[in-house]
Amino acid sequence: MSSLAKAYAEETGIKIDIQGGGATKGIREVSRLSADMGGACRYVLENHPLEDQARMVPMAWDALVVITHKDNPVDSISLDQLKAVYSGEITSWKALGGNDLPVRLFVRDGKISGVGRTLRELVFRDTGFEFEAAERSFPSSGPLEQAVEKELNAIAVTGISSARKRDVKILRLNGLEPSYENIKNGNYLLYRPLYLVLNAGSDNYRELLKFADFANSPSGREVVRANGVVPYLEAPALLLKQMEQWSAAASN
Repeated sequence: MSSLAKAYAEETGIKIDIQGGGATKGIREVSRLSADMGGACRYVLENHPLEDQARMVPMAWDALVVITHKDNPVDSISLDQLKAVYSGEITSWKALGGNDLPVRLFVRDGKISGVGRTLRELVFRDTGFEFEAAERSFPSSGPLEQAVEKELNAIAVTGISSARKRDVKILRLNGLEPSYENIKNGNYLLYRPLYLVLNAGSDNYRELLKFADFANSPSGREVVRANGVVPYLEAPALLLKQMEQWSAAASN
């Protein structure tokens, strides 16, 4: 969002004030018109009164990545191992091929954060799954990633577009890097849409539609690719896979 806002300002002269806080804040502040536009990594909750005025405009495909401290010797983790860490079955890095030291699991607060909800959908097929093994929880991804930078034995999941800007190690998942091509072709297992959040009641709605068009334009898609994620319009096959994943999660 920051990169797109900067590029848009350079092209149009219109500046956008970007603030953090997570997907839920991005959706709900826009729904109640406390903000003109939001960025979110999850869809609105169905029939939720705090989110029912939000219009979601997909713009990119992001990868969820497993991160740890840059000096942690572990380089790769399997999906089964990740599930075992979150369920408390694996508590030592030794079981992951690392040192005989305790795994410190860091997670996002609550169950409806963009990362937390997507992880529950894709890995556990259960949006109500409790991360009981978590040692610490954080209000947004920024503080979580900063904590992983400082803790050798920490492990967490976050989005690749923010993780790649941090001084952390991104682990391979089932032997695959979360590369642009692996995300685009669906080989990388954990991915999610990124959305612009709009509200037709905003006084600036016409300008917001112009920004949304810019985000999906060739120049906007170039900015998206530069941030390590895939423009939404360039990977239509992922939409079908996403619908299948949502259906599997809803059936549990």
